[in-house]
Amino acid sequence: MSEREAVVRHAHPEDLPRVVELITEHAAYEKAAPPAPGLADRLAALLFGPEPPRLRCFVAALPDGTLAGYATCAPELSTWDGTEYLHMDCLYLTETSRGHGLGPLLMAAIRTEARTLGLPEVQWQTPAWNEDAIRFYDRLGATSKKKRRYSLPTGA
Repeated sequence: MSEREAVVRHAHPEDLPRVVELITEHAAYEKAAPPAPGLADRLAALLFGPEPPRLRCFVAALPDGTLAGYATCAPELSTWDGTEYLHMDCLYLTETSRGHGLGPLLMAAIRTEARTLGLPEVQWQTPAWNEDAIRFYDRLGATSKKKRRYSLPTGA
């Protein structure tokens, strides 16, 4: 597999079943709970609902059309900087697809999306234990910040 053989593109509605499979693999890889039932419907509303979409999803398609990975992103705000940025929420490749140039293709698509939206920066996070991802992002020239991510249910 090489960069010239794979295609990275925006996800289409017919990709959602495979994207949900990839998300489920990603959750297992990160030792997280599996997605709740109905994820495809919730994603469809975010990705393909009213314009502009709240969420963007890119897929890495192999020459045979198999989806080997995905990346999702959404515009966000930085209060401290007083500017918007593109938040990459997820980037995942199947185990057999890693190390073949697909990660840089997905990152290039994310950066292009940020430029298209007029956003000056892409931000993301990765688990501290994921040394392979950290090495990948470091090779791209990314810098990291020491922070912890919290979540608090609203009860809604």
